[in-house]
Amino acid sequence: MKPESAWLLVLFCVAVTVAAFAQNSVAPGKSKPNIIYILADDMGYGDPECYNPEGKIPTPYINQLAAGGMRFTDAHSASAVCTPSRYAMLTGRYAWRTKLQSFVLYGYSAPLIEPGIITVPAFLKEQGYQTACIGKWHLGMEWASKEGKYGTDLKEEEVDFSRPIKRGPVHYGFDYFFGISASLDMPPYVYIENDKAVEVPGEKTTGKEFNNFRAGLKAKDYDLTTTLVTLSGKSTAYIRSNKDKPFFLYLALPSPHTPLVTGKAFRGKSGINDYADYVMETDWVVGEIMQALQKEGIAENTIVIFTSDNGYAPYADYATLKKHGHEPSGIYRGAKADIYEGGHRIPFIVRWPPVVKAGTVNKETLCQTDLMKTLADVLKVKLPETAGPDSYSILPLLKGAHHPVRQATVHHAIDGNFAIRQGKWKLICCAGSGGWSAPTNKDALKRGLPVVQLYDLLSDPAEKYNVQAEYPAVVKQLTALLESYVQKGRSTAGKALQNDVPVDIWKKEQQVK
Repeated sequence: MKPESAWLLVLFCVAVTVAAFAQNSVAPGKSKPNIIYILADDMGYGDPECYNPEGKIPTPYINQLAAGGMRFTDAHSASAVCTPSRYAMLTGRYAWRTKLQSFVLYGYSAPLIEPGIITVPAFLKEQGYQTACIGKWHLGMEWASKEGKYGTDLKEEEVDFSRPIKRGPVHYGFDYFFGISASLDMPPYVYIENDKAVEVPGEKTTGKEFNNFRAGLKAKDYDLTTTLVTLSGKSTAYIRSNKDKPFFLYLALPSPHTPLVTGKAFRGKSGINDYADYVMETDWVVGEIMQALQKEGIAENTIVIFTSDNGYAPYADYATLKKHGHEPSGIYRGAKADIYEGGHRIPFIVRWPPVVKAGTVNKETLCQTDLMKTLADVLKVKLPETAGPDSYSILPLLKGAHHPVRQATVHHAIDGNFAIRQGKWKLICCAGSGGWSAPTNKDALKRGLPVVQLYDLLSDPAEKYNVQAEYPAVVKQLTALLESYVQKGRSTAGKALQNDVPVDIWKKEQQVK
């Protein structure tokens, strides 16, 4: 069978599987809520004012969203870096179950989402939703080579940008896509609409034009400094054109991730630095979305979720922020890439007027994998056992409950290191940060630090005191729970599933001093 035929067969099987449970959806005549998921890139827990009273960056629109909805204070991305977080968010499955055991993908990387897996947009599409992805994808796609071949990680000079792209967003349940293949600091610098590049990139950037910017091909008319204005405009136009039918808009912003390419209207506006300006422009996009919903008269019947894919990136001029008294991770230790809380504890705000009481705060733990099961519960649809194996419903929390909805939550760092959180206890399966903060794993091992860390986040939210020696029973219990999650291929109830590759929670190859 040809690869193209095999792929079509997989899509047909997914459609049949999803259609089989579509009959359980909300009864005809009931008004299904629109769903907008606004995902910031590298925004820290302490960046929005509503999360950090001592913060110095104005975020009036995020504040307004929180005032009109529910603010979660113990929400987590599934990873401390972006590609695995996005995978988990759109599949309800931890990305460490896949071939991606550490780090992230690039702009020309092969797809990470496996053929046949049920995604959030594919599920919603079967429930009658229009679905759109606008912004940053960063989950891989199959570019065509100049020989017309697909299916491998191509080098930039091998890509034929005039040919259609395979296994991108429109192949995973999105009716429409407009955006970029990966981060704003990763080539190719070109917009993609549905399955084709809007323009064939012909210019070669040097990588010196902006901070933390990689050299590569760029489309002539692509201006990075207008990216947020462009994506905001595409999003509000999508809202206008779909106001009369239920829609799911996944707005994956590439900000405030580097390069800090703030638009002209916000340059210098914070009085702090480029990063703070970019946070303010990101906040402005939230305001544009809410204004569009109000203008079209559909704000009351729209679930709006605002969050970030991981913590703040310390290379985005942390020294200047600190000088001005702004801590982007708030009271928490670490930042993007780390297993510590600053790496994956993120802002998470939900506005849904008919259900969510305005101005409320919830302290229960949630993970971004929970989107899949939550939306299924909202629509009163039973998912297949294989869908969302790490997804729990937070609908009870949205309705005002204050009790745990997850048994435990698994965290993952850029180096592939694990942690598991249950109640006040957090067990870390490495000696250091698992990322870029001091001490790194290598340095921690050289210093003779224990390869296990245990923190009581109730009394020690800043993770200053490793108490693993004092509580061996807790270490044993949490280790066994994490191992069971790995072995069962899921962290929710249901039949055992298979991980795509073997998974080592201790990363034994790293434990060499």
